[in-house]
Amino acid sequence: MSRRKWIQMLVVTAVTACLLLFSGLLSAQGNSEQAFERVREVQERNTAWLMALPGVVGTAIGEDESARPIVLLLLEHGAVAGIPPQLDGVLVRPLVTGKIVALQKGKPGGGSEPSPTSRWPRPVPIGVSTGNANENSAGTIGCRVKDGSGNLYALSNNHVYARENNAASGEEVLQPGRYDGGKPGEDHLGNLSVYVPIVFSTSAENTVDAAIALTTADLLRTSTPANGYGTPNSGTTVASLNQKVQKYGRTTGLTKGSINGINATVNVGYSSGTARFVNQIIVYSRTSAFIKAGDSGSLLVTDNANNSPVGLLFAGDSSGKYGIANPIVPVLNAFGVTIDGK
Repeated sequence: MSRRKWIQMLVVTAVTACLLLFSGLLSAQGNSEQAFERVREVQERNTAWLMALPGVVGTAIGEDESARPIVLLLLEHGAVAGIPPQLDGVLVRPLVTGKIVALQKGKPGGGSEPSPTSRWPRPVPIGVSTGNANENSAGTIGCRVKDGSGNLYALSNNHVYARENNAASGEEVLQPGRYDGGKPGEDHLGNLSVYVPIVFSTSAENTVDAAIALTTADLLRTSTPANGYGTPNSGTTVASLNQKVQKYGRTTGLTKGSINGINATVNVGYSSGTARFVNQIIVYSRTSAFIKAGDSGSLLVTDNANNSPVGLLFAGDSSGKYGIANPIVPVLNAFGVTIDGK
């Protein structure tokens, strides 16, 4: 065989191998997407009767040890009866989280000096204590957002700023919240602008627990305290399974975890009743609490240099290891705002 033919044969072999590899990758990706969509369809079709089982508080899409999508069942305790091992060939895995509740008030944990519960010099950082002046409570400032006209707002939860649907537009918002010693007038941060009402029903399809308060750059800055993650990115990202995330909140400061459930339907307890939320994000911290009472309203961002916003935290379990967040895009779209970040 001539040298030229030998080289041509090598080139053809290499090109064929590359095409086969690329084709295999596309096929695997397609199969993965198809598998995920099948699990989503099975989860959503069976969620109503699964959540009618006593002790089931939610469903979600997770992954098994082989990174295959499965249906997660969130349980109040480990003695729930009637759980199927699979549904239409899709593995069902029980996950004991306990009850899921909206996380307001709570004793302060660690943090910076001054702590996230302190009164901060204006402009205050994001991630610290805040609340409605007409309620003895406290939650967290998620971030600063802006609209197309250049108006600036503090973003947090409905149950932090709007008193679970009971507030009127214009009510004063404080930093710190009254539970942490905030005083109307003296600790002014802004005024409630608008909130998304929460429907208190176990058949509801709430998507966000969110509210914004009109503020100014002289009152609120865009970054966390120095021991936090800094400034969030102005661009958002979609939650994905096993994604590494972090948050800075009023009670627990900077904590890190990973996303272990998406497309979650969850029953969340409030003082006004129970509200069902759909298309939610579940965050888990294996080693310590990720979220505690008072961290409601914290912004969930990626755990990397980008700090890309992923969600708005609003609920969790009693241990603090499981947190529930609204995807950030529906939150921002509800108010026609964008993240005021880097």
